[in-house]
Amino acid sequence: MVGKTKVGAASPMGFILGFGIVSMLMDIVYEAALSVQGPLLYSVGATAAVVGLVSGLGEATSLAGRLASGPAADRSGRYWTFALLGYAATGLAVPAMGFAGSVLGVSFLIVFERFGKSLRTPSRDAMLSHAASRVGRGKGFAFHEALDQVGAVAGPLIAAAILQATHNAYGPALGVMFIPGLGAIGVLLYLRYRVPRPEVFEEDDEADSAEDDAVSASKVSAAEPIKLPRLFWIYTGFCGMVLAGVGTFGVMSFHMVSAQIVSAPTVAVLYAVAMGVDGVFALITGSIYDKVGVRVLFVLPVVSAIVPLFAFGNSLVSVIAGVVLWGASLGIQESTMRAAVADMVPGCKRATSYGMLSVFMGVGSFVGAGVTGALYAHGQAAIVMYALVLEAAACVLLFLALRGARK
Repeated sequence: MVGKTKVGAASPMGFILGFGIVSMLMDIVYEAALSVQGPLLYSVGATAAVVGLVSGLGEATSLAGRLASGPAADRSGRYWTFALLGYAATGLAVPAMGFAGSVLGVSFLIVFERFGKSLRTPSRDAMLSHAASRVGRGKGFAFHEALDQVGAVAGPLIAAAILQATHNAYGPALGVMFIPGLGAIGVLLYLRYRVPRPEVFEEDDEADSAEDDAVSASKVSAAEPIKLPRLFWIYTGFCGMVLAGVGTFGVMSFHMVSAQIVSAPTVAVLYAVAMGVDGVFALITGSIYDKVGVRVLFVLPVVSAIVPLFAFGNSLVSVIAGVVLWGASLGIQESTMRAAVADMVPGCKRATSYGMLSVFMGVGSFVGAGVTGALYAHGQAAIVMYALVLEAAACVLLFLALRGARK
């Protein structure tokens, strides 16, 4: 059969490693931009409310945009195409960001870069979920996230070094990111050549006819009306509520610079610290997830609730503690939260389900960033109280999801 991919073309862990390298290289690119997003907007005249709006809109675009890209990928089966287009958008937007020179220009590129992420992520996660079925969902996603975070640490450090050497010149600091972006596209193309159909990792190996039947059934199923389980919808509500209760790093970094706690290069270094913590917590909670399931996610709203208590403090120690806690919450979101979806939804609807999940997360991120940015003028206490209320509501939704899973 022409174009058929045997599992032997690459091992499941080899495939996850390959995608980990792609994500690592691209994380150097866009995490460098995210690490200086607040200071960059501040440098072109943005206010805290504008930073909150732009960062929230960017995250909303990144997540809610997957509502369209996920189902489109499932219907067409062109997972690699969506992944390539998404990575290319990010690889072009970030180098241009440092030269934009205005609030409008920087804001547009921030949102466009996040649009690229919305294109690629459902397809990437769907392809990863097939390979992860062979090694453990939690372990597979956590391993990918850990590699991803190597780049997330390197990118901000590179940006910080160039900013320090050039006296805060954002053009060179972000322009150099074209190089790892190009490398990521190259590795992705090679990976596509090796494994054009990642779904074979999850198909029955015993007979070619069984594999062909599975492919046909998948195409038919993908064309049917979307019917995702009730448990999935409760779970997505929990995910959205968690993100609505915590602000983005853009608002946090604006506070660090505007309150003159740290310099712009130091903000990038602190972001790198958060990405390192992200990778560690992804591995820890991913491994625990494979043993105890969704219950491990109760730690997420607890950690998220106390982030603003430290992140919006007025001392360096407080801010560092807030950054570490924020990184821990992000690591749980990016690994364990994704792994749980793969265990709730069949393979033929997986990109769709990741897109749906992202709608809730996108709305949550937009609300969290916007409200936190607006509350910033009213002081830290207002932000802390808001977070406590939202994260308590998230715990209730997760409890309901667990009850539904037992029935």
